Amino acid sequence: MAQALGRAGLVCYGLVHLVVAYLALRIAFGGSGAPADQTGALQEVGSTSFGRVVLWVLALGLIAFGMWQVLMAATGYEWTRGGERVRKRLGSAGRAIVVFALAYSAIRIALGAGTADGNQKQQEVTARLLALPAGPAIVVVVASCVAVVAVACGVKGVRRTFREDLNTAELPPATRRWVTRLGTGGYLAKGVVFAVVAALLAYSGLRSDAHEAGGLDKALRTLADQPLGPVVLTVVALGLAAFGGYCGGAAWAHRR
Repeated sequence: MAQALGRAGLVCYGLVHLVVAYLALRIAFGGSGAPADQTGALQEVGSTSFGRVVLWVLALGLIAFGMWQVLMAATGYEWTRGGERVRKRLGSAGRAIVVFALAYSAIRIALGAGTADGNQKQQEVTARLLALPAGPAIVVVVASCVAVVAVACGVKGVRRTFREDLNTAELPPATRRWVTRLGTGGYLAKGVVFAVVAALLAYSGLRSDAHEAGGLDKALRTLADQPLGPVVLTVVALGLAAFGGYCGGAAWAHRR
């Protein structure tokens, strides 16, 4: 059961990243359209009648992925030990929360109810934090945590430690090489995006202005507004697409 949940979930998770990459490329080439984040990706998929059917399939797949992450958080990563196992299990628990929220958004969009985009959600959460005693300092601390995630993604991509969670013997040699390359590019791209999100959040805390914060969409648009922004954003978009492809390969080789 865990194997089936993991494979179906990883494939759907990868598809969401592929659509986000497509939306990011549209921004890089001067388009606007749906927000370039997971919610925007779901809205893009559900923009047609057939797309709503696909959304239901994606929602079920994301629920499967979330359930698998819960199982991994509870009993997974037996091939590791000590602090590393605890860290990986906590990571799975965090992913489960994110993925269940994404599945909920997919269901709402499929039902025609709509949902707030990532930027709005991020700004609402930031505003609540800023309203607390020492709120700006709390936001800066949260930004630092996101920055740590960004660094971890970058290190994971450079050192290719994501292969530790894969049973690469299940893959043909050529496929094994491509999964490694896609994973490297994917994790590096996610590291860049998390770094920009962290910077936006820190700036929001320092200015005590929740509107300066933002999610994936604002991070990608911020990249696009920089010198050589379209070029940089295109590279990041290709990296996100690479992560989507990596998820497809990891679906067949990830250890349970």
